[in-house]
Amino acid sequence: MNMRMDRREFLTLAGYTTAVTLTGCSLGNSIGNHSKPNIIFILSDDIAQGDLGCYGQKLIKTPNLDQMAAEGTRYLQAYCGTTVCAPSRTSLITGLHMGHSPIRANREIQPEGQMPMPAETITVAQLLKQNGYATACMGKWGLGMFDTTGSPLKKGFDHFFGYNCQRHAHSYFPTYLYNDDKRFELPENKDNAKKIYAQNLIEEDVLNWVRQQKNRPFFLFYAVTLPHGKYEIDDQGIYKDKPWSEQEKNYAAMVTRLDSDMGRLFELLKKLKIDDKTLVIFSGDNGSSFRPSSPLGKRFDQASNGLRGFKRELYEGGLRQAAMTRWPGVIPAGRVSDEPWAFWDFLPTCIELAGATLPDGFHPDGYSLVSFLKGGPAPKRDYFYWELHEGRPIQAIRFGDWKAVKNGSSAAIELYDLSKDVGETTNLASSKPELVTKAESLMRMARVEDSNWPMTTRKSSRNVIPGLIKTKPASQT
Repeated sequence: MNMRMDRREFLTLAGYTTAVTLTGCSLGNSIGNHSKPNIIFILSDDIAQGDLGCYGQKLIKTPNLDQMAAEGTRYLQAYCGTTVCAPSRTSLITGLHMGHSPIRANREIQPEGQMPMPAETITVAQLLKQNGYATACMGKWGLGMFDTTGSPLKKGFDHFFGYNCQRHAHSYFPTYLYNDDKRFELPENKDNAKKIYAQNLIEEDVLNWVRQQKNRPFFLFYAVTLPHGKYEIDDQGIYKDKPWSEQEKNYAAMVTRLDSDMGRLFELLKKLKIDDKTLVIFSGDNGSSFRPSSPLGKRFDQASNGLRGFKRELYEGGLRQAAMTRWPGVIPAGRVSDEPWAFWDFLPTCIELAGATLPDGFHPDGYSLVSFLKGGPAPKRDYFYWELHEGRPIQAIRFGDWKAVKNGSSAAIELYDLSKDVGETTNLASSKPELVTKAESLMRMARVEDSNWPMTTRKSSRNVIPGLIKTKPASQT
């Protein structure tokens, strides 16, 4: 199935070869000691457990990710930071859960960008860069435009390529991307021409950058936009003649395109002979973006995993991710783990892998997963905590197998026993008042008050900040 532009066709686009093939760090900037592992975190926008064959999907083909699961470990209780893009990504790269995160919602800035991370925010990229790692982010950022404190180039990344603004990332045929902080124009896509599929360029940039880093440790944050909607694809491939709607065919093709691009990356790691030096983590950033009862949900049987909820909800279906890790010779092959971990564990894990130390006064919320990745038990902790501020503020906390959900500042707490009711169908709050009291206490303890994120309903449910950045508007909103 040809799911991408032919490379020769790509090279005929005048002016584009230099920007894509020469990005990243200099080939001469290498270090002799490559004892520190490479770290790749692939964050797929809106992918859900029910989309992948290794989690039970029957109609959408994902052979490369299924192979990743077979060669590594697949997780049934991998939790995102929260259930929308910007705050979930913030949790991943800062090691902070939503009670302490500087970003706790998708808060838009017009005409382009999102609320930036503050200058004092510490990221995993900054810490790894200080410890000898080359660093790059490709795909979607959404945590601050380039002239703000949240620019990826100010948060530890040597190189960026893709979409900065997540509204802009809704278009797969944009009229521009960003190469570092410079606009990378795509005039062939003007007037809805749809000649250049953005993921073609992003994937090429990823592969070229990895080639350049083969002699030094690197951290790649590959924040791939697939399969986030709008659902656009340049080639429906094996789904073209299916008796499905165009949206259904496009969605399936986007997931399979994601899978094929992951296969190209795995193949490159083997070709460069750095496969056994590289930890690869794959995950979604939040639960499915559509209801199981929607046409897409029905077509692809999204209800089959038995989880309640989806994106923007704090039930398990919005929080548990399709997640896998692979590191030949280190991570057990074929393992399926039902022990929980969360995005805020990633930064402490990287610190241990890099042999680094945390800055004085910086205390991430997560725990290192290094022993867990190698086959040991998951870290023990008092709780997992989430909140979200899009319209009404909502909260959830898990302690042991008990899960409490509070859908609004004035809403009653719901209580579920995940050991017996993973689908969160039976609210036990009325029969377990002592656990409701404990949940309330933990929710208060878990969070730090922040004037940007009050536990009261905001007047605007769109979370839009007036224009602070003087750039041309994004091509799609």
